[in-house]
Amino acid sequence: MGSDQHYPEEAPAHRVRVEGFRIARTTVTNRDYAAFVRATHYRTVAERPLNPADFPDAPAENLVPGSMVFTGTPGPVDLRHLSQWWAWTPGANWRRPFGPGSSVGDRPEHPVVHIAYEDAQAYAEWADARLPTEAEWEFAARGGLEATRFTWGDEPEAAGEARANYWHGDFPWRAAPGYGSTAPVGSFLANGFGLFDMAGNVWEWTSDWYQGHQGDECCIPANPVGGSREGSINPAEQFAVPRKTVKGGSFLCADSYCQRYRPAARRAQMIDTGMSHIGFRLAGRLTITLAESSRTPF
Repeated sequence: MGSDQHYPEEAPAHRVRVEGFRIARTTVTNRDYAAFVRATHYRTVAERPLNPADFPDAPAENLVPGSMVFTGTPGPVDLRHLSQWWAWTPGANWRRPFGPGSSVGDRPEHPVVHIAYEDAQAYAEWADARLPTEAEWEFAARGGLEATRFTWGDEPEAAGEARANYWHGDFPWRAAPGYGSTAPVGSFLANGFGLFDMAGNVWEWTSDWYQGHQGDECCIPANPVGGSREGSINPAEQFAVPRKTVKGGSFLCADSYCQRYRPAARRAQMIDTGMSHIGFRLAGRLTITLAESSRTPF
């Protein structure tokens, strides 16, 4: 797991051991999530009213249900300031991924987005499954390759190849045709385990609380999990919100800005915040069968 050659939060590279497990071939789609909502009448975090007491300094116009939406800029910008391409959008949620007036009606096979951690967890419980640990996710993403840079090997895309849905073009204002947004799941080649979109498209929730990698010179940990809820909180942030680890990168990962569409890449995500580039896939124990849950898409 991890890498000593890229971003600091990925180090140190270290060995772990995981027991056998199952993991879904694709992320959960809008079609999948719609079936869950029809069956349970579940409301996602982005659809619920906000409590003003939880956001004492927030403008009143922002205290309505909504989510963070990527908005491309009109031209080149200083890449140190991501607020230029992210906008809090009232009314944005999994049903309306770009805000009021948008719909997932023509995007049934795209990954569901604007999903907070508890929204992903609720779906997993309904499907008699769970979210993968970070170690499981990274093992699965590597597709049987040992410590390679990408899910397909060490070399970047060659001319004419299309390996993953990450940003092709000039970020964040001009994407190449066919890029700059989510793509239907399975649009790109699977990895060595037959899993799709383990690089790019959407970041994926794992069950691990975020913490720095803990290299161990003594032994190889078995089935490691993240740290504690309290330890995942960043004291420098305005709101003390616990964070989970997300993996895989998204359609917004650009080589000029964020080359995180790699198995080792990782990021901390506040559990109460969904965004237009975060989704999830399911995992389960090795012995699970379709007879136990006809909804579990393994």
